[in-house]
Amino acid sequence: MLNGPNLNMLGQRQPEIYGRATLDDVEQICIQAADKLDLAIDFRQTNIEGELISWVQECRKRARGIIINPAGYSHTSVALLDALLATDLPVIEVHISNIHRREPFRHTSYVSRAAVGVICGLGVAGYSLALQAMTDLILNEDDHQ
Repeated sequence: MLNGPNLNMLGQRQPEIYGRATLDDVEQICIQAADKLDLAIDFRQTNIEGELISWVQECRKRARGIIINPAGYSHTSVALLDALLATDLPVIEVHISNIHRREPFRHTSYVSRAAVGVICGLGVAGYSLALQAMTDLILNEDDHQ
């Protein structure tokens, strides 16, 4: 579970858009959801594009899928898109706010091109929904091998 820039400011930054939950709250939601689904997760956040890309590349050998909230990099980072495409892993993109109801520049996400699905506008609950969806994708993949 990878999180991009400024998500460390959740609960403080624009609570009218992002709510009052902190990133620590989100991590706890994810840990609880993962436990119920019998999943292991690695929850990370960075403000540095290159670090996020390195983490995506690490996933090739360590993960069965990637859940990512790329935050502002959604709309700017072709390099992040390229890294996600190179993993050959299922990717689910998560946004706390509905990016399609916001400023026009937020309506386009490069990351969406790599994603099998996008969850946006459901607040921090989108993270646990993404975990359920990723579990379903992995189980479906296992059934077809």
